[in-house]
Amino acid sequence: MRILHLDKNHSILLEQLAKAGFENVEAYSDSKETVEAQLHAYDGIVIRSRFTIDRSFLDAGKKLKFIARVGAGLENIDLAYAEKNGVHLIAAPEGNRNAVGEHALGMLLSLFNNLNQADKEVRNGQWNREKNRGVELDGKTVGIIGYGNMGKAFAKKLQGFDCTVVCYDIKDEVGDRNATQVSLRTLQEMADVLSLHTPLTPETNAMINSDFIAAFSKPFWFINTARGKSVVTSDLLDALKNGKILGAGLDVLEYEKASFESLFSKTLPKAFQELLEMDNVVLSPHVAGWTVESKQKLAQVIVEKIIQFKNQFSEKKQ
Repeated sequence: MRILHLDKNHSILLEQLAKAGFENVEAYSDSKETVEAQLHAYDGIVIRSRFTIDRSFLDAGKKLKFIARVGAGLENIDLAYAEKNGVHLIAAPEGNRNAVGEHALGMLLSLFNNLNQADKEVRNGQWNREKNRGVELDGKTVGIIGYGNMGKAFAKKLQGFDCTVVCYDIKDEVGDRNATQVSLRTLQEMADVLSLHTPLTPETNAMINSDFIAAFSKPFWFINTARGKSVVTSDLLDALKNGKILGAGLDVLEYEKASFESLFSKTLPKAFQELLEMDNVVLSPHVAGWTVESKQKLAQVIVEKIIQFKNQFSEKKQ
């Protein structure tokens, strides 16, 4: 099988695929038009997020048997059309789930202990101890929406903090010893903290809006390491201003593009400009799953799944 690699990844990806008998071709700087012109010659592609894999792209891949995304989400692929054309889809949420769980926990502890604000003040010669008195996670109820790989990893990290962890998911019976599955209504009644771990779908797009926030019984802290477009930023800002949301840790933002281009190459939306000025908001540039270790883990998972697919494909042909 010939594989076209559209994004750079850990070196073990190319090395192990070559050892397994695959022919690897690297096209890291080729335009989408150039890639589409040569796509007919490949059995598979490996991507991160550089291109949207739409109908025209898939139509160009006459021989395409699989698409492997070195990451968790597949929203940059026309899934229905790919499946209709018999293209097997591969993702690697197992590869960076631990990194996401640690990042979410780090954001939460930073918010609880005013680390963002305190660090800034000390650097400016201010020694405000009472103003930066923190709160403890012990005794709080953490609500997790989306209890797949990422949600489960975060719940596991919370063990040992003596907090209550509940989860909500569209699938039944996904709760485990780390989190009790409840209804969305129950989660909104109980939660002191909300952490989002859902993919971007029509159902989760703009899900965190004013009505959703108002349904919570208590003021709460909010963590989003999932997808930025699941949150209506202006509604989040209003909730931060009126105290319904006590603080927010945002690794992802509504204004991101699929290819993770810089947000600062154009005029910033007013709501985002206001977020930048708030001490109870912690921001990071979509790096929750972006660790030294996860880079290798993601590549390893993709290698193993591609080899498994090849073996299954070969068995079907026999």
